[in-house]
Amino acid sequence: MTSHTTLHRTISFTPDAKLAPPENSSMSSTTKTGRRRRSSSIIYQEPPETVEQISDQAVNPNLNSQWVNAKGAWTIHPVIIIGLKIFFDIIPGVTQEISWTLTNITYMTGSYLMFHWVRGVPFEFNAGAYDHLNMWEQIDNGDQYTPAKKFLLTVPIVLFLLSTHYTHYDLTYFIINFLALMAVVIPKLPLVNKLLLPRNKQR
Repeated sequence: MTSHTTLHRTISFTPDAKLAPPENSSMSSTTKTGRRRRSSSIIYQEPPETVEQISDQAVNPNLNSQWVNAKGAWTIHPVIIIGLKIFFDIIPGVTQEISWTLTNITYMTGSYLMFHWVRGVPFEFNAGAYDHLNMWEQIDNGDQYTPAKKFLLTVPIVLFLLSTHYTHYDLTYFIINFLALMAVVIPKLPLVNKLLLPRNKQR
């Protein structure tokens, strides 16, 4: 008479034990995508314009950017700079060094907001054909190194040189004015044309 002995297997877990993920999960995700997904890039490249956008842009003139080539449009920049300089000079306790630095920073900030930060146009026309472009990209139909763009690039550089001279080449003022200059010069370069920061990205 034979007796059958049954062995019972018991599995115990420690309190801090973690379950291992399935072995085929990572392989399946790798084979499906070919590579791991990366997080969204810091800078977004605007895709090329479609035929519809180009057609909409050709329907009506772009009143949002044409003013830069109008008579007297270039004169307004030195007038604004002189006005800012006089304004900061009449503030009690402001030295010439601080006055020139504030003039430089204020003009650069306004220039950046106007030409590089705001996208689209302030009024409805051309079926939103310019909603993905800032004013700098709209000027002269996006052509680089036109007379208007050369002038708009020269003004902040000249203002920086004046600020540097009248602050007596002080290192602190130089760094502040130089950073303000780079904030408006770099976005004007063809290398960064139609590049968007994430918070300014069109969806």
